[in-house]
Amino acid sequence: MTVSVNRELCYGSGECAFRLPSVFTTADGFGAVLPGREDTGDDPEVRDAAERCPSQAISL
Repeated sequence: MTVSVNRELCYGSGECAFRLPSVFTTADGFGAVLPGREDTGDDPEVRDAAERCPSQAISL
């Protein structure tokens, strides 16, 4: 399952990068998925980060 961050919805809280820095980072003030980590959507920690995203910008 692929994970992505919608920059149209993201307001840059950094919650994803704080919660799971092995998958997420911030770029230009917005959340982003680290290169090579796009296929981690099946990971329970990634699903948890998506659920806790305050702007609901993380898609699985």
